[in-house]
Amino acid sequence: MRIPFAQIDAFAEAAFGGNPAAVMPLSAWLDDTVLQAIASENNLSETAFIVPSDPGESKGKGNGGVDGDRTDFDLRWFTPAGEVALCGHATLASGHFVLSSDDDRTTVRFRTRQAGILEVTREGDRYRMALPAWAPSPKPLDAIVAALGVEAVETLWQDKGYALVVVADEAAVRAARPDDRALIEAGPIVAIVTARGNDTDIVSRAFTPYFDIPEDPVTGAAHAVAVPYWADKLGTDRFTAYQASKRGGLLTCALEGDRVILGGACVTVIEGTFLLP
Repeated sequence: MRIPFAQIDAFAEAAFGGNPAAVMPLSAWLDDTVLQAIASENNLSETAFIVPSDPGESKGKGNGGVDGDRTDFDLRWFTPAGEVALCGHATLASGHFVLSSDDDRTTVRFRTRQAGILEVTREGDRYRMALPAWAPSPKPLDAIVAALGVEAVETLWQDKGYALVVVADEAAVRAARPDDRALIEAGPIVAIVTARGNDTDIVSRAFTPYFDIPEDPVTGAAHAVAVPYWADKLGTDRFTAYQASKRGGLLTCALEGDRVILGGACVTVIEGTFLLP
């Protein structure tokens, strides 16, 4: 079986930046064990699989639903270790994959299993992506803070499995040296360290060793959690963000009702075929 394959750097202004994701279009879903094996073989932070949506299930115009329910593709994301509820950078990469192959199309909508309907829109040479706003709530996270090796100003939790640890400044974000074993013991979480930035409004790093990703280069889903928090703290619903990983990534952020809007660019770096035995 031959499956098209693209590796795309998301939230990247040029190749070798941002966060790489594999995007693989399928005509129908394969068994979950096969999807996981492919993602493990790709060994990227996420592999995104897209399948054309069933018009009846997506309730588009002409079949009893409303146009707001219509989707173009079903989308799932797998890390090398497991399926995740939401992955922003691989959604942006999937949008780039679809929209860059069709100049007449400006928007693509994805139906997901745990994050609802997600939308990517082309705006010039960049993209605008709508994710759910997952606002965190204050909660003591002493074990996670200790595992991150930081001094927390504030700690918050989001029930999808996101720990938001606010520190004093950008230098403290960059100085974080997590204990991967201790974070793994905390379970299937995404640990986010964040502060006000120097050159951007906010800065962050994200760690997910439970999913075989010690540090994620640029994490859209983390900003689905961080943006509602920072919109309140900054007193504005539009600001810029930088994820200070080794590769790094620049995002524009907005809070629009119950949606977090992230903007960024993508670069395709590999195109080919995955040969499935």
